[in-house]
Amino acid sequence: MKYLSIFLTIIFILGAAYYFSNKDNQNNNKQKPEDNKIMEQKNLQWAEAPKMQIDVNKNYEVIIKTSEGDMAFKLFTGDAPITVNNFVFLARQEFYDNVKFHRVIKDFMIQSGDPKGDGTGGPGYKFNDEPVTRDYERGILAMANSGPNTNGSQFFIMHQNYPLPKNYVIFGKIVSGFDVLDKIAETPVAANKFGEMSSPTKGVFINGVEINEK
Repeated sequence: MKYLSIFLTIIFILGAAYYFSNKDNQNNNKQKPEDNKIMEQKNLQWAEAPKMQIDVNKNYEVIIKTSEGDMAFKLFTGDAPITVNNFVFLARQEFYDNVKFHRVIKDFMIQSGDPKGDGTGGPGYKFNDEPVTRDYERGILAMANSGPNTNGSQFFIMHQNYPLPKNYVIFGKIVSGFDVLDKIAETPVAANKFGEMSSPTKGVFINGVEINEK
């Protein structure tokens, strides 16, 4: 079990780096019709990360509405205000609408937030990491990256507890909708171009993100 955990951690880190850093090679891949639809709809890009727009003294909850059902999350404004601000900004811009879960690994995590739908996309900017003090437990919401200080729009949700290195900013946790998380994690997958069994064989999409400020 110990060796399996180490192996999956290495695969996760390498996979994330591949998705973000091999754009030229990815562009040569054949795309599914739904991928083309997403790319046509998504033209939202910015030159720099958003300025602080949230009230750090308030609580933020989000509902990620997917084609498989809704998941509600509490955002950790006190832990990661910059990351929460970024997610709220993008959600309010409808950046995540119609974006698919492009990477699914059962018993590990599900990943989304890429407007291109192939793992290479983002909002046009990157922003710095924030300290990680929590563990990567079932339901944790965290940023995907390709190395230090390369956060953008892609995020992942932990399907099960896993001892990842604390290199991925944690900014929320699911409070309801675990059945939806499980359903998405059960999506059939095929090998991607790097041999990782994580490419969904059917489309699972984010229909929209609702922000609740209290």
